[in-house]
Amino acid sequence: MVMSQPIPSEFDIVFAGGGATACVVAGRLAAYDPSLRILILEAGQHTLNKPIHVQPYQYPLNQAPTSTTVTFHIGNPSPRLNGRAPIVPSGRCVGGGSCVNYMAYTRAPASDYDDWAVDGWESEKLIPLMKKLETYEVQPSRPTHGYDGPIKVSSGGCKLGIADEFIQVGTTYHKRQYADDTNDLETCNTYSPWRKYINGTTGRRSDAAHHYVYNQAHNQNLHVWDGKRVKRVIFEDKRAVGVEFTSDPVSCPDADQSSSIARASKLVVISAGAFGSPTILERSGIGAEAILKRCGIEQLVNLPGVGENYQDHNLVFVPYLAADEAVTMDALWRGDSILQESLAEWNSSGKSLIAQNGFDSKIKWRPDNEELKAMDPAFQPRWKEFFQDRPDKAVAIFYTFAGYAQPLSRPLSSILPPRNSMTACICTLYPVSVGSVHVNVTEDGREEMFTTGFLDDPSDIVPLNFGYKKTRELLRRMASYRGEFAAGHPDFPEGSAAACREASGPVDLNAPDIVYTAEDDEAIDRFLRDIVQTTWHSLGTCAMKPQEDQGVVDARLNVYGVSSLKVADLSISPLNVGTNTYSTALLIGERAAMIIAEELGITCI
Repeated sequence: MVMSQPIPSEFDIVFAGGGATACVVAGRLAAYDPSLRILILEAGQHTLNKPIHVQPYQYPLNQAPTSTTVTFHIGNPSPRLNGRAPIVPSGRCVGGGSCVNYMAYTRAPASDYDDWAVDGWESEKLIPLMKKLETYEVQPSRPTHGYDGPIKVSSGGCKLGIADEFIQVGTTYHKRQYADDTNDLETCNTYSPWRKYINGTTGRRSDAAHHYVYNQAHNQNLHVWDGKRVKRVIFEDKRAVGVEFTSDPVSCPDADQSSSIARASKLVVISAGAFGSPTILERSGIGAEAILKRCGIEQLVNLPGVGENYQDHNLVFVPYLAADEAVTMDALWRGDSILQESLAEWNSSGKSLIAQNGFDSKIKWRPDNEELKAMDPAFQPRWKEFFQDRPDKAVAIFYTFAGYAQPLSRPLSSILPPRNSMTACICTLYPVSVGSVHVNVTEDGREEMFTTGFLDDPSDIVPLNFGYKKTRELLRRMASYRGEFAAGHPDFPEGSAAACREASGPVDLNAPDIVYTAEDDEAIDRFLRDIVQTTWHSLGTCAMKPQEDQGVVDARLNVYGVSSLKVADLSISPLNVGTNTYSTALLIGERAAMIIAEELGITCI
């Protein structure tokens, strides 16, 4: 593998973007046929063996305001978010999201892929690829899991007692079942441990860059050039023949910004994610006429679906105070003495909190009849139309985080007391609202026009509202509970029974639930609109659908209207998937590698 940039020349395949999916596709193809000349162009920097990427506990540093390992996309202000402009980070490094994400291992129900209704992408054809990509180190002989793939899945470097408390309360007070594995592609509404993309032996993050690309250092035909931003695809008679790129101004601020060309004799693959892929297409003249005309771009192909269908999951973090004796990530992140001890243990055995992400249990939650009645009627049509007859589809994931998970929209760490905390997390999986991502040219220098769509549909806030109340009841009953961190909760009216306060311990398991007034509910609504944020699961903006249905690529990932150009990343997902989307990004990569190998006459190993 070549990591430096020689004089640009011609390659067989050029990848515009070097995120998780690009690494899977390029790595697989390079292994299938080492004679293939492959180039990956990535705007961010290399991640090879850098502690911020390989040491799991460091993942929050990638979200710091000064971080260059992610790109912060600023959405248009929305009245549904009380006028707030939401921020959505995406990976900006070799390996993309796989090198900066929370390492949470979940998989979508198999029916999500069947719902795509795309030939070749049915779940029965994808399950072998799901197994091929992973080594499931947790339990042997599970029929839908894989045991010799490049990506390792484990329980992490140590166990957190807060996770056990969450399960104990969930299976008693919340009256749900327990299962060791809820990632078998169908089990739902069950409490379970939460596995991680962490190597159980080394304690290192298990990402696509290290396990598909960097492990092929011997292959001199596999080139990875970091700090290179693709501007557009170059066409000859509507055939993609290469890309134009420059040095990225963030990764390489002092580099020459003049353009270079990388030619591709066989194929150009755009793999720049839900933000980068549609904007590269639009800068190349592929998109809606009005968008391109506004930016002075000559249209090559009229594809109005480019940049539309933006989807994500909605996430809310709510902080609580935890017992002094509880084991959390807080001391580690503060840099207390435990950090050096943990690092020493991790270096010698791969264990300790260094190999942790802070959450060890979850429930993929569906409301029961009693809970449905307690929810706002605005959710009922959505429940009946989408969820009711699909028992494998969860409305949300509820989980606890052992430590303070800082929300992007309301950072409170500067006023958080130096003590243990825990966070209730609510992630809704199939919101109705959609947004868009398009190129833009404005006086303030923004090159992107981005609308999240968060909470535009009135049904989307309902499970978040219920989730706030239900997780509060769950945490109040956990042994480590010591009250609420009030600054991270709704501003309840004075004298409210819902007022937040410190506590000496949990309430009784059978204690009555908090009763909320109409004024309390208004406070919760305002609070949720103030803090709801991305789950970093952006997808859908180059949808794999029929062209007449605003599709951008076909079942073979070919961009409509041109040749020798494919898109391979989460942007091709036509519908949302009920999972932390790293698993889907890997899966799309494996399927794309198979498609390209077939078309090039290469045998898949």
